[in-house]
Amino acid sequence: MELVDVHKVYRVGETRVHALRGVSLRLRRGDFAAVMGPSGSGKSTLLNIIGLLDVPTRGKVLLLGRDVSRLGDRARARLRNRFIGFVFQQFNLVNRLTVYENIELPLIPRGVPRRERRRLVLWALLEAEGDPSWLAKKPLQLSGGQQQRVAIARAIVGKPRLLLADEPTGALDRATAARIARLFIQLNREEDLTILMVTHDPELANCADTIYRIRDGRIVAREEPRRERCIAFTTGSDASPPEGREEP
Repeated sequence: MELVDVHKVYRVGETRVHALRGVSLRLRRGDFAAVMGPSGSGKSTLLNIIGLLDVPTRGKVLLLGRDVSRLGDRARARLRNRFIGFVFQQFNLVNRLTVYENIELPLIPRGVPRRERRRLVLWALLEAEGDPSWLAKKPLQLSGGQQQRVAIARAIVGKPRLLLADEPTGALDRATAARIARLFIQLNREEDLTILMVTHDPELANCADTIYRIRDGRIVAREEPRRERCIAFTTGSDASPPEGREEP
């Protein structure tokens, strides 16, 4: 995935809001990158454009070398379903469906046979360090950390090339956030999954290979992570559950 001089302008009444101002960014297969910046800096807009949920006002969005920035909604939806997985802060699970039904959702538009869907759902849940005993439950019967692992299973069940995560640990306690960080590292290294995550958490960001700083719609810095902070976060004493709270 590559963005080339991407601008995004929204109209709010008579006002033009410049959400992105000439962003260029390249993600190669196997990259693990984090985006950090203050509220209103353009992080969500950047993620929406990379995820083909929105289109730029100007500039190019290249997926596997093809310019997809001017495709229609249906064509972009097909590409999203095939190539991109999403993980959200609030999980975005469908509470009236079981865990199994939530995870299999991305496979249904592809016409994947039922037996293959069962195999892939179980594979994805185990890959996300989930428990098969959850499959018949509804999301609200699970803890926050368990729901996030189900959301990650749903994101990877179609074996996407790119995983986009929007504040994936923002609703979790630090112990559970550390587990999600370890899971992302595992998926990146063992499955060669490209990951781009937006986060306010510096410890989580330092688990990536590259950190991009965004401010006022521009990428203003590209930094190397402080690996020792990630190690301390994922393995140190700060990853213990807070007093009075059990780790999911």
